[in-house]
Amino acid sequence: MDALIDLSPAVPCPQNFNLAAYVLSTVTKTPHKTALTVYEAGIERRYTYAQVAQAVFGAATGLRQAGISAGDRVMLRIGNTVDFPVCFLALAALDAIAMPCSIALTDREVKVLVGKTQPKAMICDPKLGLAGYDGLTFDSQQVQQFQNLCPARPILGDPNRPGYIIFTSGTSGQPRAVLHAHRAVWARRMMWAGWYDLTPQDVMMHAGAFNWTYTLGTGLMDPWAIGASAVIPNTQEPGELWQIMRAEQASIFAAAPGIYRRLLQEPFVCPSHLRHGLSAGDVLPRSVRQSWQERTQTPICEAFGMTECSTFLSATPPAPRHLAVQPGRKIAIFDGANLVQRGQTGTISIDGQDPGLMLGYIEDAAITLPLKNGWYHTADQGQMHADGQISFVGRSGDILNAGGYRVAPREIEQVLEACPGVQEAGVAEVEVRPDVFVIAAFVAVEERCDLAQVDAMAARHLARYKQPRIVQQVPALPRNPNGKLIRAALPQLWNSEL
Repeated sequence: MDALIDLSPAVPCPQNFNLAAYVLSTVTKTPHKTALTVYEAGIERRYTYAQVAQAVFGAATGLRQAGISAGDRVMLRIGNTVDFPVCFLALAALDAIAMPCSIALTDREVKVLVGKTQPKAMICDPKLGLAGYDGLTFDSQQVQQFQNLCPARPILGDPNRPGYIIFTSGTSGQPRAVLHAHRAVWARRMMWAGWYDLTPQDVMMHAGAFNWTYTLGTGLMDPWAIGASAVIPNTQEPGELWQIMRAEQASIFAAAPGIYRRLLQEPFVCPSHLRHGLSAGDVLPRSVRQSWQERTQTPICEAFGMTECSTFLSATPPAPRHLAVQPGRKIAIFDGANLVQRGQTGTISIDGQDPGLMLGYIEDAAITLPLKNGWYHTADQGQMHADGQISFVGRSGDILNAGGYRVAPREIEQVLEACPGVQEAGVAEVEVRPDVFVIAAFVAVEERCDLAQVDAMAARHLARYKQPRIVQQVPALPRNPNGKLIRAALPQLWNSEL
């Protein structure tokens, strides 16, 4: 059977559409309900739907009067405060194009992004201007002064027009500028039933930063679009996260896998309102999912996606162990131009008509959407099983070559992570002598763990050619600010003297 599942089409986006108007469409129903709680230096700041809407559309008026027009690109260098979503949605209301970037980036790195996208303006935290930038510049305090102005009316139009730009993490090279349409936020409705089980009664708490699409979508825009409440704790300290989860009566908690691992290392009492957790951004180790289930009596629902299309494969609370195609999607596995059979490994691919798929990459002032016979081929390898469930195997560039055999690092890592005492594992090829490469495993372990047990686990469950020739203990694996494993940095951890 071909490795293709077609659950399309999704419910079409309205023809007259605006991202900001859609996200805040529930404000008339629940104006006094808390839309957002942001913790700043441990102090909670609460905003109702009416307050958020006034701030967004008032800021839109001020930005328009200051010279921002439809189609203008505006970079955001704003931290995890309410100013971020206000500016992002105010620009969308004007049909301008917001371009969030991490405040952790240096000026040199930001200049690279500016060179790629040529923004007309920049909105920054007061301490984060960019020397030498000659476009319009606003600091976030100026935008705050706009928020009490007469609200602007959002500009409605073709849902396929440009809406915002997100930069990829750049873990496998230079960051790329990904252009999304206004319709991308509507397409996220496929996740409500296909991943979140999200309802207007939920309190969604997300442990990420606003500039990350996982946080921006899952932690903010989706809860608002359905009329739920969003909580941004602005901390990754386990004790503080547990305390805020209980205080805010969070019913859904979202984070990267590494956060769950740290939460489980902290003594805790499970919050009584918690229904389930959501995990994305990196592969969730099976041991973490099982331990969370045992200790909280709630599942973690993992999702797989990318900046170019957000999440499109996910587990659900009734079926939390396996990834499945979300309702409304059309997904296939290819080997080159040919569909593979179920059970075979190939490239995970998305229908080119998927409403959540990007408009394209911005490259040399052009917008390119690389489709092959109507499909967007990701850089990720996977298998579609007979029952339609999908397993992530690894990124195409991560595939190892062991004695002529192609080996997926995630297959090895999943075996090692099942070993008692192993907290996380990363696998890569290491050059032990000139032109001699072997598979090495780097593991972060608990004190009681014996590395000989890790070797034994690999010997029991992996073919000889897949077994790591080196197993080295490390304090932690290299990860980017969003918690994603930086696989290219693993070989640098090897110590030949150990």
